[in-house]
Amino acid sequence: MILKTDCQHFPGDRPCTFNKSSGLMCDDCPHYYPSGFKILIIKFDATGDVLRTTSLLHALKKKYPESHITWFTKQNAKPIFENNTLVDEVLILEKGETIPKLLALEFDLLIHPDASPQSGAFASWIKAEKKSGFYLDTKGKIQPFNEAAIEWLELGAFDQMKKLNQKSYQQILHEICELEFEKGEIILSLSEDEKKFAEDFSLQHDLNKYKSIIGLNTGAGSRWQYKQWGIQQFVQLIQKIEEGSNDVGILLYGGEEEKERNSYLAEHFPSVIDTGSNNSLRQFFALVNLSEVFITGDTLGLHVATALHKKIICLFGPTASNEIEDYERITKISPDMDCLVCYKMRCNFSPTCMNLISVEMVYEALRLKITK
Repeated sequence: MILKTDCQHFPGDRPCTFNKSSGLMCDDCPHYYPSGFKILIIKFDATGDVLRTTSLLHALKKKYPESHITWFTKQNAKPIFENNTLVDEVLILEKGETIPKLLALEFDLLIHPDASPQSGAFASWIKAEKKSGFYLDTKGKIQPFNEAAIEWLELGAFDQMKKLNQKSYQQILHEICELEFEKGEIILSLSEDEKKFAEDFSLQHDLNKYKSIIGLNTGAGSRWQYKQWGIQQFVQLIQKIEEGSNDVGILLYGGEEEKERNSYLAEHFPSVIDTGSNNSLRQFFALVNLSEVFITGDTLGLHVATALHKKIICLFGPTASNEIEDYERITKISPDMDCLVCYKMRCNFSPTCMNLISVEMVYEALRLKITK
């Protein structure tokens, strides 16, 4: 038989890319790549969390160089994997063919790093020789597959341990998977079309006239009200930036939930440029790449800017700053409060932790970033 059905490029129901483009057949194809060690990663939840989990891929490929990696996630996270050459296949929960396919497959290694009942249910029945992370047991409780996963489970269960933790999410993730931690970067690769989209935006707004471009990611979504800085604090910061220099451009970032506050800021400061609230996820990535320094809360924008190697100033209140790997590029700012790392979505304290982050603290951090 000419056909090599074990090749990773063979889709099963149609010719492969190389047969279509060059007429190559399996008997003389230089692209033959047999499926080796099969790995499945299950990661749903927030898009930013899915993105930062891609930092695991470097260590996986180092330990298992001939591996075939499948990532099982939700539709909202699918764009993250465009141009990611380390992931061979992305399976989407919402697609009807995904579950039957997972029922038929068997993996050498399954990685499920979340203590989530929803995704943990899949981890419990998907067939794999070895499993790392967490699963949902028959009584509906999350359990660790391996001893290395116990620490992360306990950090999520006890506030006292969460506050004392000094390890980044990336380090803990690697430990759960029993991989060497070498601070692998978050993976996000822009296509040429996406770079052109950002370049066109830059030309349209004459961004080249500025010596530096500062990005302000003004929100954090409605679910995490206290992850975001106050609107008047952004007003005062913009005032200080404009008073300090006339060759610094300011871009506003956000989605639909930030539309109103970004419109307010743009109306009050005609020189400030709103990048828009209706961009696709990949367009948002491309526009973030225009900034030299990116000021943000602990949200998706943080992980995007980190993946794009930006200088970052991140403001922390209810979430754990120690869990953010800084890659020697992130300046972390937190107020001096005993109740930090509470992970509360609503708060009775006044002023809140984010309101205690002063404009002066952020501006001084920004000044140092620009002068480096």
